[in-house]
Amino acid sequence: MSIRLLAQTFVCIVFLLGLLSTSVHANEVTKEQIKGLDEQVQDIKKDVLALTSELTLLEEKLLFPSNTQVSLFVSLSGDKDFVLDSMQITVDSKVVAQHLYTFKEIEALRAGGVQRIYTGNIKTGDHQMVASFIGRSKSNDAYQGSAGYTVTKAVGPKFVEIQITGSNASDQTVSFKDW
Repeated sequence: MSIRLLAQTFVCIVFLLGLLSTSVHANEVTKEQIKGLDEQVQDIKKDVLALTSELTLLEEKLLFPSNTQVSLFVSLSGDKDFVLDSMQITVDSKVVAQHLYTFKEIEALRAGGVQRIYTGNIKTGDHQMVASFIGRSKSNDAYQGSAGYTVTKAVGPKFVEIQITGSNASDQTVSFKDW
């Protein structure tokens, strides 16, 4: 969908909201008319949400074409008492992602969730990636780890999972998995 159509939809919403507020102040407007306007406004809101979703997908296709796209994901397995505090990822000596984890994010990762931490564009060929983490044990002892990996980018999208694994907090390691 085009931006022009989105702008027209917003103008319609503003017009209907103005009409609704005018109608509320008029004494001769019936409740059925107001209900009808409310339903129309709700329909327009649904249309705007659908258009926004389509525009987001189009924007992603334009910004991250599949022939240069790389996506990096983080997962956590092993010791359930290990708390991941932060991650930093560099590609070709350039920091591409840094993230501080919230309690809910850690719980999601412990439950088997996977976080997309970075999506960007890189040229085909080999690229050096380094993933570093800082975390702590249940007793608040701090631990950190880092590992390097060579990402071989071919034509088409590339997906790499960064797994933090270990049987206890002191032996957490970083490993990589290509998809």
